[in-house]
Amino acid sequence: MKMDRRIVKFIKKHHVLTVATCVNNKPWTANCFYAYMEEENCFVFITDDDTRHGKEFDANPGVAGSVVLETKIIGKIRGLQFEGEVSKPDEELYGKVRKAYLKRFPVAMLMETNLWVLKITHAKLTDNRLGFGKKVKYRG
Repeated sequence: MKMDRRIVKFIKKHHVLTVATCVNNKPWTANCFYAYMEEENCFVFITDDDTRHGKEFDANPGVAGSVVLETKIIGKIRGLQFEGEVSKPDEELYGKVRKAYLKRFPVAMLMETNLWVLKITHAKLTDNRLGFGKKVKYRG
């Protein structure tokens, strides 16, 4: 199933996601700058391997997260909730992933980067502009 264009458009307008991990029944969240690769239907982000969430990706690659628009106007509220699987890009995908991330965040060229890929398996966009509580869903 292909991702609904409204979800893709929303993802591309933003640049920070919140990703939630859970290991040993202890949840954790982290905020990360991301690039979105539409063809692969994945977020690309960087984080150090020694962060709590970096370590937890290895223990449990199943994650949940969100991308939100902050607004006080109820009729303009929009936000994406998602589930997915996090991994390091394989050799075949690495160059493409790196290029996508550096195109969006050129300053990352100056940093040592540990790239991660978050493949979206389920997503739900709430968009009050379409009607209060209107949802657009995706299941991969």
